[in-house]
Amino acid sequence: MTSYVTLYLMTREMHPQRWGDPALAESLPDSTRSLVDVFVGSHDTPALTSVTVPAGGLHAEVLESLRARLGEGAVLTDPETRRLRTRGKSTPDLLLARAGDLSDAPDAVVRPRSHEAVVELLAWAVEHHVAVVPFGGGTSVVGGLVARRDGYAGVISLDLALMDRLLDVDPISMTARLQPGMRGPDAEAALAEHGLTLGHFPQSFEYASIGGFAATRSSGQASAGFGRFDDMVVGLRVATPVGDLVLGSAPANAAGPDLREVVLGSEGALGVITEVTVRVRPIACESRYEAWSFPSFDEGAEAIRHLAQSRRLPTVIRLSDELESMVNLASQSDVGGEGVTGCLMVVGHEGDDIERDRAETTRTLQRLGGTPLGEPRGLAWKQGRYHAPYLRDSLLDVGVLVETVETATFWSNRATVLAAVRTALESTLGEGTLVMCHISHVYETGCSLYFTIAARQGDDPLQRWQTAKAAACDAMIAAGATITHHHGVGRDHKPWLAKEIGPVGVMMLRALKESVDPSAILNPGVLIP
Repeated sequence: MTSYVTLYLMTREMHPQRWGDPALAESLPDSTRSLVDVFVGSHDTPALTSVTVPAGGLHAEVLESLRARLGEGAVLTDPETRRLRTRGKSTPDLLLARAGDLSDAPDAVVRPRSHEAVVELLAWAVEHHVAVVPFGGGTSVVGGLVARRDGYAGVISLDLALMDRLLDVDPISMTARLQPGMRGPDAEAALAEHGLTLGHFPQSFEYASIGGFAATRSSGQASAGFGRFDDMVVGLRVATPVGDLVLGSAPANAAGPDLREVVLGSEGALGVITEVTVRVRPIACESRYEAWSFPSFDEGAEAIRHLAQSRRLPTVIRLSDELESMVNLASQSDVGGEGVTGCLMVVGHEGDDIERDRAETTRTLQRLGGTPLGEPRGLAWKQGRYHAPYLRDSLLDVGVLVETVETATFWSNRATVLAAVRTALESTLGEGTLVMCHISHVYETGCSLYFTIAARQGDDPLQRWQTAKAAACDAMIAAGATITHHHGVGRDHKPWLAKEIGPVGVMMLRALKESVDPSAILNPGVLIP
């Protein structure tokens, strides 16, 4: 029996100015550097090596009152801990950190060990009017970890890292109850001891947490077979400033609107998730990852649509457009298969008896114009599926602005949204900009579109990106697509959320916030328009 966990290192703290484990960082591969030089151009832009964290703003007596409630060891104010809990990992976050700007550092980091300790912290925060930012893995790419400071005595980072246990497994109902601070690999390791897996593997898997998955409606790379994380959640325990919320007495109900859906995607603005009950499944005995080529992105997308609407989706399916395929082929020169053209598709099957499903998928893809490329490229993608953020760091080092945006729309609107977003990005970022796209989350009715952008940093890369991001978001809304499929809202998408849900939707969200957090201490400035 094989587990995903055997593929990964133990989780570590992420570098404050880069993604992930510094030991895994690599120089830009020659093949990628050549492409960058041809299309974008490059020059070294190293990050500052010495950065000072601003002094904390909470008065000593206020901090002492918190230590009195939670214990001395639960409240940390040293510069390094505060530095590691500053912002998330979007390109704007990294640009600021690389330039030495840590102005958003929390005044203190609090590490509770129990639901009851979280309740105590929230009561203290209400009493002293201190903003509280729940922190899981720190992988937010939408400004979800930067609270508004105006009007508050200070900002606390509520680090859930010590709430990291598997609390219970129900092998009859096939559910498991987890604490929110468990990182992805730790959750899989604990479940594997029972022969089980959650099956949720987003690109941030190595560092993101169970609570973060729930709070952002995360979607993993195996969503075609296992579903999004919100599909997996059957129960929640939430601490709010006005009391506890416990949800999930049955797998489904008709007892009014499902309040689990209110908490899922709430990004710490409506409460702190302290337990998550999820459905689990046995670890697959077999897996097979293969690559395919399609003459065009449109033809590959049509093939995926056919599989989705025939309800014959594999566990993983991923299609890159022509430009992303070219970049991937350049980076996979050691795999072989010279002369491969078109758009690359990765197809993964997992289960106890996959050959029938695999044979049916093969027949369908061949009938719809696909050319099989075999297993090496499929396995190369699987083995490197979490490496892209490290490549972003290497590109930032040589003066290339790299970031992603994502959306989702119905199949009939796919080409319109793709063209609108690409045009918005290329027109604002100008000559030498590369806009790549792939489909990796699909439904019977539509799909996500995930864009990766590379451009010259220019004199003010942060402003340059913010202008382009605004144009892309405007294009999504104008084309009738969603502002985000799985990255979340945070601060960055909030202006467009109001446009997407309309004035009545905004009124409903504000009413929810007022009812469970009347002092507005939970992640102020995030999510709620």
